Amino acid sequence: MFTGIFSRTALLLLALAASAPAPADECVVLLHGLWRSENSMNRMEESLAEAGYRAENVEYDSTEKTVEELADEAVNAGLAACDGADRIHFVTHSMGGILVRQYLEKHDIDHLGRVVMLGPPNQGSEVIDRYASWPGFEWFSGPAGLQLGTGEASLPRSLGPAHFDVGIIAGNRTINPILSRTLPGEDDGKVSVDATRVEGMNDHMKMPVTHVFMMRDSEVIAQVLHYLEHGHFDRHGGGTEPDQATANTP
Repeated sequence: MFTGIFSRTALLLLALAASAPAPADECVVLLHGLWRSENSMNRMEESLAEAGYRAENVEYDSTEKTVEELADEAVNAGLAACDGADRIHFVTHSMGGILVRQYLEKHDIDHLGRVVMLGPPNQGSEVIDRYASWPGFEWFSGPAGLQLGTGEASLPRSLGPAHFDVGIIAGNRTINPILSRTLPGEDDGKVSVDATRVEGMNDHMKMPVTHVFMMRDSEVIAQVLHYLEHGHFDRHGGGTEPDQATANTP
């Protein structure tokens, strides 16, 4: 759920992050999702900068190329922008997380820090399966969108386990009941909670947010800052829900 006013818990977490700012040589690459732009990550970018990070918000055309091509283009752009940093982190939304996984399947990143993924379709999305054959959907989604299903052509399901430090936030609220009917179990309107998980993940948390607005939510941003600093999410605050299946489970 989009919250325009910071909750007391989120304000506390942000205050704690601000009281012990990250070294100036830590850089965070922001990667938006399918059909979105860098503007969708602006609030995240501002919060990271206030916490002392160098934030690089990468713009890429998500509907023009394949995941493989976009991964090389977007991740390399972020790495170039973070040139000279002692640690390079990633914060991604939706398909942005798949770009990072795809890139790390083929390349190593020097000084790689932590990765936080918001609503990533790590096991694909049944929404793509349902609508991929509809007239005009290929034009609408682009080559990369068609790769995000759960079937034999699913690129996310073909990628290996995460061999890097990654925490995942899954939303379980929706503003799109039509799409949610195609998704099993809890979902955020585009991706099911279970589909966000990936083998090798370090932490996983459910939050009452939707896919389209989660990256702007104050409590999500606070959890991102907490993970980047501590390597785990804060389960003592409000706005979260119990999630017992966390580390190293698909």
